[in-house]
Amino acid sequence: MAHTLPALTYAFDALEPHIDALTMQIHHDRHHQAYVDNLNKALAGTEGENKSLEELMAEMSKYPAAVRNNGGGHYNHTLFWEILGNNNSQPSAELAAAINSAFGSLDALKEKMSAAGATRFGSGWAWLIVKGGSLEVCSSPNQDNPLMDVAEVKGTPVLGIDVWEHAYYLHYQNKRPDYLKAIWNVINWDVVSKKYAAAI
Repeated sequence: MAHTLPALTYAFDALEPHIDALTMQIHHDRHHQAYVDNLNKALAGTEGENKSLEELMAEMSKYPAAVRNNGGGHYNHTLFWEILGNNNSQPSAELAAAINSAFGSLDALKEKMSAAGATRFGSGWAWLIVKGGSLEVCSSPNQDNPLMDVAEVKGTPVLGIDVWEHAYYLHYQNKRPDYLKAIWNVINWDVVSKKYAAAI
């Protein structure tokens, strides 16, 4: 069961001006494709060859770094494309209530996640996860994620923000906080709300 690159459900320029079309094209067609190709190579002939991404994440400690880096890259980017969109959506009533309970307000959540992304040294991700039935913000290095059994903080991701430089450098250069502010304009809360409902 070879892993494949999921197609985007929107055009490369659909997220402009917040995320430019060239960044989206390079990010999806080159970076994500490389993670998929390298994951398939790393898994070829091993017991993980026929396992789903979620199964691989749950037992990542059994695999070499190539599976951790590329499997994480494949999972993280697949989620990232899903939670992006330009549809002016809002969190569902259930998710909004959970956000208010955990953080006080949606704006407070945005600040906390943006801070998690801005302070993650080097490359990595900022996450909104469900842990123990409630929402929590965390970050992870490189292509790690909270589903991995080796994760610093474990939980079910419902929203992830890529803070690798390839996600923003063409447009924002070294200004990661500007990218982290702009990305909230293109979060597809309908999808995040569905992921929250499934995680709960």
